[in-house]
Amino acid sequence: MPLMRITATGAVMGMLILVALCFPAAADPLKGWGISDPYNKLYSYKEAERIKATVVKVVEVVPMPGMAPGVALEVREGGETIIVHLGPTAFLKPADIGIKPGDRVTIRGCWAEVNGKDVLMASKVKKGESFELKMRLTRDGTPFWTMTPEQLAKEQKSND
Repeated sequence: MPLMRITATGAVMGMLILVALCFPAAADPLKGWGISDPYNKLYSYKEAERIKATVVKVVEVVPMPGMAPGVALEVREGGETIIVHLGPTAFLKPADIGIKPGDRVTIRGCWAEVNGKDVLMASKVKKGESFELKMRLTRDGTPFWTMTPEQLAKEQKSND
């Protein structure tokens, strides 16, 4: 019977293989939110509308099965409750969006049926005169989370 020698490199490689088998790779934080994914294809920038509403709560949503989680607002417009999709949590953290329950907001976005429910897919949320949260380009609906850091910096500079 041959004698096996385990080197330090071999031991480390064995440990890495064991860890890889025991712990699946981290899920893609933007899964399903890509520019060519079915969810994004529901956004029709040519049909954008604007609503004024009051924020009821900020919630986490999974728009379609298999997608990474996203951030949404539950808002009231008149007597109607509306769910407004903002973007993936990898791009927007619910606690950091600057919008809270009770805020009066103006939302620009497109209506879509997502997973059997009517939702407003937002491109921009405005609160007062000095606060604006932008998620998509108004001119063509490109989601900010699909842009390179350079493209995002250019967009930010053009808004200043």
